Amino acid sequence: MKRASLITLSSRAKWIVLLLASVVSPTTRATELPPDLARAVKDYDQAQIQGNRAELERLLADDYTLLNSAGKTETKAQFVAESTAPGFKLEPFTVRDAIEKVWSDGAVMGGIATLRGVDGGKAFAATLRFADIWARRKGKWQVIYTHVSRPPSS
Repeated sequence: MKRASLITLSSRAKWIVLLLASVVSPTTRATELPPDLARAVKDYDQAQIQGNRAELERLLADDYTLLNSAGKTETKAQFVAESTAPGFKLEPFTVRDAIEKVWSDGAVMGGIATLRGVDGGKAFAATLRFADIWARRKGKWQVIYTHVSRPPSS
């Protein structure tokens, strides 16, 4: 299925950006993340880059919602399907202007990332601002919501 634009194309890429905040160097963090959250974020980042369906299923809550940069919502099933589709490949990336807010059973991980990759044989690149909302449920961290938008042009 063809995507109308990079913005709608990267709903999965946008999501990936959202959780890749763990790629940010620990020296840029105001505080250290709880070890179990740091591991979950790292696992999620890798699952997105590798298109690992099982890990995405584990790390996204069943009630997960993505609000992509086109203003459209997607479910967990839609995001996982796009992220693991044949012909989709996301390159490793870093997050700048990272935001990390953590409380007892929740966290916000966000920032700005430039995503590059291939979708359906066509190269794409998009710079996106994201915020992933994590919740600790039954002892495990999962992403419950992601919001993606385009940062203002500099």
